[in-house]
Amino acid sequence: METIGKRLKELRKEKGLTQVQLAEELKIDKSTIAKYETDKIEPSISMLKAFVKYFKVSADYILCITD
Repeated sequence: METIGKRLKELRKEKGLTQVQLAEELKIDKSTIAKYETDKIEPSISMLKAFVKYFKVSADYILCITD
């Protein structure tokens, strides 16, 4: 089953980024990226918007509504 965390990890890896590098790009803590990717927490609406803009994908994709 796809999850938000798996999608975010997949997108990050496709760009060849580490969690630290992505965190620096988005100006958030590395541990927050790790928590998103392991589905310990879900991104806020503002963070979801940041991911959409950064990765150039739809929110529906990140939210596992579409493939």
